[in-house]
Amino acid sequence: MDKVPQANSVDETDVLIENVKDAGIITLNRPKPLNALNLSMIRKIYPTLKGWEGSKRLVIIKATGQKAFCAGGDVKSVTTALDLPDGKKLGQTFFREEYTLNHLIGTYKSPYLALLNGVTMGGGVGLSVHGKYRIATENTLFAMPETAIGLVPDVGGTFFLPRLKGKLGYYLGLTGHRLKGTDVLLAGIATHYVLSERLGDLTNELLETNSSDIDVIIKKYQPNNFSPEFTLNPYLEQIDHCFTASSIQEIIQKLESDGSDWAVKSLQLLKKMSPTALAVTFAALNKGAQQSLAECLKMEFRLTSAALTKDGDFYEGVRALLVDKDQNPVWKPATINEISPKDIMAKFAKLPATEELDL
Repeated sequence: MDKVPQANSVDETDVLIENVKDAGIITLNRPKPLNALNLSMIRKIYPTLKGWEGSKRLVIIKATGQKAFCAGGDVKSVTTALDLPDGKKLGQTFFREEYTLNHLIGTYKSPYLALLNGVTMGGGVGLSVHGKYRIATENTLFAMPETAIGLVPDVGGTFFLPRLKGKLGYYLGLTGHRLKGTDVLLAGIATHYVLSERLGDLTNELLETNSSDIDVIIKKYQPNNFSPEFTLNPYLEQIDHCFTASSIQEIIQKLESDGSDWAVKSLQLLKKMSPTALAVTFAALNKGAQQSLAECLKMEFRLTSAALTKDGDFYEGVRALLVDKDQNPVWKPATINEISPKDIMAKFAKLPATEELDL
């Protein structure tokens, strides 16, 4: 194996690149911050994938450690930058390059395989969900928790979430509900499930074989007599009923009318989230259901650009959950009923031509 250090960063080891015959391996190597994705990493991964596209029989992306594949994008750095004079531009640069990488993965010409061993949230989902093969393990913990920090489920979340069965994607995107292990497969987010102890052998066989039938190889490593039950199965009818609505207010009304323990817990989750983020997310999921991945990413870039302000919910959400960690964000406005539909739609407005995401 030929390990190639990549340039463009003061930290040359946050991503490890390996050429193995006609295959390539990308390893996220920031285990302490749970392999959180920063601009340095994006600027190593993107040119590597571009250089390999079409020439590699297979590309594998994985991570160091057992705790996390990638716990998300480094949003703390993005909001901290807003204290600088050119902070918004710095934030836009991060999202622009991240979404461009997400689009490359979604249109990649070589088979792309992600080993989702451990926490896989936000930016980590963007590095994996748009690829052809996504392998969950018993350690996988999936979530799109963006509404808790005043943001929308981005990295193509507005594309893949509304395409999950029924209204499951709306439920996951609005509440940030976490899925574990086999649930990630049964929800349709992962394509396969392999026990973590077998990932090494699976990787070796994928690298050593000349077979192009990757699916057959992966299935050999799935557990025998594999027939897990989806933990959300008992609630899928309620999810479809409550999250089929014309507004976020109607979803809340339906949950209040339902009154079950599941509905009460769902309401508790929603009440923690930024009301503005909930309203924007609901509208974005509706739009995303009718759009291509590229169109969704362009829409998300407009929405994250609008969120890059010191007096907005994104800045406040990151402060409360990740900086000061007081877990007590002060949302503006504080309730769903105070939200103006006109203000929500304004966040979808086109940017100046020079600022738009170009895919």
